[in-house]
Amino acid sequence: MNHPKPIINVLLVDDHPVVRAGLRALLEGFDEVQVVGEASNGAAALDMIAIAQNPASNVEKIDVVVMDIAMPGLDGITTTQRLQAQDGPPVLILTTYDTQTDVLAAVEAGAKGYLLKDAEPEKLRQAIINTAAGKPTVSSEVAALLMNRMQQSHERLSDRERQLLAHLATGATNKQLAQSLFISEATVKTHLVHIYRKLGVTNRTAAINTAREQRLI
Repeated sequence: MNHPKPIINVLLVDDHPVVRAGLRALLEGFDEVQVVGEASNGAAALDMIAIAQNPASNVEKIDVVVMDIAMPGLDGITTTQRLQAQDGPPVLILTTYDTQTDVLAAVEAGAKGYLLKDAEPEKLRQAIINTAAGKPTVSSEVAALLMNRMQQSHERLSDRERQLLAHLATGATNKQLAQSLFISEATVKTHLVHIYRKLGVTNRTAAINTAREQRLI
């Protein structure tokens, strides 16, 4: 005898109404999935989840939150952190952002899954099922980024590179860095190349932001 598959109640959180409408239409085509709510930002999502978690309310419970990262007000990363702190439903990040910084921030915030919006529908369906079951799910692109970061984590910045980063954070130019550290501008450029590679970034701003996140400066 075949038992009916359990329904997974999903809350969609995205600031673009057209995107939400498209996602709702896609998800409701899956037998196991039911969209029980939509929110345009993190604050609205937290309010809806709080109501759903209240035993006195008649609102259907939320099993999975499918959420974008960049939204006005409370973003997806901060919302994910708050949900995990409140023992809220698991989060599947669905976004166009595929930078190493965004991926790591989402994972560190407690997101169970991270998919890009160009993922195949079947991958999204399986990701929702996995997220509801507490199993981590990431796209192949995201997995590659995480693996790359793990490999880079074994390469620590030298004292000289951290010193240069600290000066870089003040807004110093290459010439000013060279003068402050008593080295040539060519050597400064070489140090920057090594720093960017180790941090997994491509420019000064990203290097400074990542270094601050990792408490290197």
